[in-house]
Amino acid sequence: MFNLILFGPPGSGKGTQSEKLISRYGLRHLSTGDLLRSEISKQTSLGLAAKNFMDKGQLVPDEVVIGMISSSLDENPDAKGFLFDGFPRTSAQAEALDKLLQLKKQQIAVMLALDVSEEELVKRLIKRGETSGRSDDTNEQIIRARINEYRSKTAMVADYYSQFNKVVMVKGEGSIDEIFESLCREIDSRL
Repeated sequence: MFNLILFGPPGSGKGTQSEKLISRYGLRHLSTGDLLRSEISKQTSLGLAAKNFMDKGQLVPDEVVIGMISSSLDENPDAKGFLFDGFPRTSAQAEALDKLLQLKKQQIAVMLALDVSEEELVKRLIKRGETSGRSDDTNEQIIRARINEYRSKTAMVADYYSQFNKVVMVKGEGSIDEIFESLCREIDSRL
């Protein structure tokens, strides 16, 4: 089983590249946002617990999210692997994910981190905001604040996986196909 984390700041192209990677390698997309919505709509005990926190405007605790990931792994025993998107966001979540995978005799093979300049991210997000209807993609100050938030908190996840030599920086600028081929080269070298 091949598990990877696709990592990068808002606007780095994770969504676009995730779809292409899932299609090429037959991986299951594991987005915590999708998992939360699915568990809530199915009214599972984890979904109801998550909804309770969300309804109060609180973050869903790591244990609940890890429980949902565990369920998803168990529900897909024939998967070729998983592409983690939007998780882990902290080093504590990375450690919890590694412990869970270890229990299931699995591991993260690689974290592919899309490296994109701040100016390019701002340009992409403003452009996306013109068509997406997402208000957080139309204000340059908000965009820069989101990028800083990513760098200050989420970059620690890369530090965590670096100690196991699992982080690969991939140039996230160029054509979609050029970036995709760079990601594929990294995956193919590990399969």
